[in-house]
Amino acid sequence: MEKTRLGKTGLMVTRSAFGALPIQRLSAEEAVSLLRAALDGGINFFDTARAYTDSESKLGAAFSGRRDEVIIATKSHAATGEELTKDLLTSLSELRTDHVDVYQLHFAKKCHAPGEPDGLYDAVVRAKSEGKVLHIGLTTHRLDVALTAARSGFYETLQFPLSCLSSEKDLEVVELCRAGDIGFIAMKALSGGLITDAEASLAWMKQHDNVVPIWGIQRKSELDEFLELERRGVRLDDDIRTRIEKVRSELSGNFCRGCGYCLPCPSDIDIPWIARMPYVLRRMVAANFMTEEWRARITRVKDCLHCGLCRTRCPYELDTPLLIELAYEDYENFSEKWERTMPDSNAQAIAKGEES
Repeated sequence: MEKTRLGKTGLMVTRSAFGALPIQRLSAEEAVSLLRAALDGGINFFDTARAYTDSESKLGAAFSGRRDEVIIATKSHAATGEELTKDLLTSLSELRTDHVDVYQLHFAKKCHAPGEPDGLYDAVVRAKSEGKVLHIGLTTHRLDVALTAARSGFYETLQFPLSCLSSEKDLEVVELCRAGDIGFIAMKALSGGLITDAEASLAWMKQHDNVVPIWGIQRKSELDEFLELERRGVRLDDDIRTRIEKVRSELSGNFCRGCGYCLPCPSDIDIPWIARMPYVLRRMVAANFMTEEWRARITRVKDCLHCGLCRTRCPYELDTPLLIELAYEDYENFSEKWERTMPDSNAQAIAKGEES
């Protein structure tokens, strides 16, 4: 399988990488089988996070005894250096390894720098000096943070949403990373499931030789599709360009990247989470979002003042009030179907937060 150098890390990673968020939905046995099939198929780069429930432990089980064959990236959503150090030790235990190849500050709302009071950046630098972390990265949904991080010189990798729906502003981050020799890891390469044309998406990614997409894979059929596309060596051509233009015309206005620019909401509506809920429910563990707490958060959509502030703040010019209204309707419909398929006692326990 084709590989590329992940910026100044020097790591040679496969151009298609495995995003391990969706394997939360699989049993341990299913996840281990899928991960091993990916490795046997040629994929060597796997991205997970401490926040992805049991995803790390599934990677640990899958690659036990084969650690030298894989490059593992994980993340911490910690708020302080002390919390990050604890997260890292937990990740190492779950992953059954003594080091993480790429350790990323997760879902950053600013470009963390040396010497800050929270100690986050200093903690990961210390972990690198101890050999627990080989390379330091940052992930963010915010364009301003991505641009600052790419210019800062503090990070060896940057993970940011990128797909054939991306704007010229997003592509500026790609070029800044190229200029700074920073490995660019593309999240949301299928826009959270909005894009279904995997061939066109991969071909679009291939035109950027410094970009490594992490495909969120949860089924063997999805894995097989990407392995076959890599085997064929797809590249952008006129037919695929036409298909991409069709996708852009149909979907460009509909996908929330979760950047958070729309916040705070006067009605305290968690707009980024709710706007993406139709995709979250189908790619993460749906039961986690069926609790009374989540139902209460989503029901706040009914308190929307229709002030339009979120729409004016959105850098992607999305109709956010419409998105959250549609997401609320989808959540209600999904909840009804979900409860019909669950045993009554189990559904009630989950709703009360007694199970996850």
